Amino acid sequence: MSKNPLSWDELTELAKSQYEPIDAINGATNAQARLRLFGQAESEVRVTLYRDNHAWCPYCQKIWLWLEEKQIPYRIEKVTMFCYGEKESWYKRKVPSGMLPAVELDGRMITESDDILFALEKAFGAVGFGMKDPLVLPLRQLERLLFRAWCGWLCRPANSVREEQHNRSQFVSVVAMVEEALGSTPGAYFLEKFSTADIIFTPYVERMNASLFYYKGYSLREENPRFAAWFDAMESRATYRGTQSDFHTHVHDLPPQMGGCYENGEPQMLIDKARVDNGPWDGLPDATFPEPEHSRAEALYRTIKHHPNVIRANPADDRLIDEALRCALTQMMTDVDCIPPQGSDAALRYVRDRINVPRDMSIYAAKRLRTALEKTAALVGDAQGVPIPFNHRRDQNPADFART
Repeated sequence: MSKNPLSWDELTELAKSQYEPIDAINGATNAQARLRLFGQAESEVRVTLYRDNHAWCPYCQKIWLWLEEKQIPYRIEKVTMFCYGEKESWYKRKVPSGMLPAVELDGRMITESDDILFALEKAFGAVGFGMKDPLVLPLRQLERLLFRAWCGWLCRPANSVREEQHNRSQFVSVVAMVEEALGSTPGAYFLEKFSTADIIFTPYVERMNASLFYYKGYSLREENPRFAAWFDAMESRATYRGTQSDFHTHVHDLPPQMGGCYENGEPQMLIDKARVDNGPWDGLPDATFPEPEHSRAEALYRTIKHHPNVIRANPADDRLIDEALRCALTQMMTDVDCIPPQGSDAALRYVRDRINVPRDMSIYAAKRLRTALEKTAALVGDAQGVPIPFNHRRDQNPADFART
């Protein structure tokens, strides 16, 4: 049995009845906020964080997570990364290099994420153990060693099977060192309690988990028990969940940032790649915390908010994608198939491939929406959307999402 798609008015009423939008200013950590107060007065704001529109920048995530953990009132200004558009002239006047992130603290501009953390710690105190703590210093060095091993495997093409295996073994050997460090304390975090050390590791370890699964067929989270426990502990924190991205977003936003990511073509890698791109997305090791009850309603609410821009950006005819998108949303909310117009399969998959976590919605909301888009597209064909660019992401022009 199939049904006709709900209208936008009907979908809007459904969203209103099932989803209560978060308080972006004082509520849980979220990617949409322009101001965070944590219940304090706006007059208390001393910090402005300049970060990228899409929440792709790992160094921005580090500062963002630190501010959320300390609950320091701050403003957010969102800036275009080089890989998806032109840098705003107003930002280049403030930061001529265009580097992200930057923080304005008591009127002083600071760049470089480590320098920003030093300044924030001086002004507001450390998160657990600070950047210069004797316990944190060797962990900072270990994080950089892990980063270099990851880049050596992911971002340089191997000229032979032997070279590929060497690069893999170099990375795995550093992972073993990290596992040992994680095992040196009784809890799941790097030190006896959550601290700056965990914040420092978070951005790139999250991206390693995604990229190596997709490009190398290696599951960092599943193959290393202490890393698995660390991820679980991180996902118990609402601060982290609010900044966390999914595999699909990361594996396609990383190549232009990193200068390329290289597949090894091995059987497991091909299986993992197909799953990240085409589903099923349930059970991927990008999130293992319980799915929130409102994930479908969140996806509906966020899509409705931006649907004129989503339709306008789609290469398909506006009327065709309008009806097809409503079919997918109807299916997501009712679990009843809604047959879209013929020829809309590629248009629906174009949307499926460009859901951005956490800019657009949280991980589980994105999984529900991707699943509905794929299931609806499959009713009329197997055509794929315009491929995601590898050398840039100009298809994700932030202008359509600059005010969310």
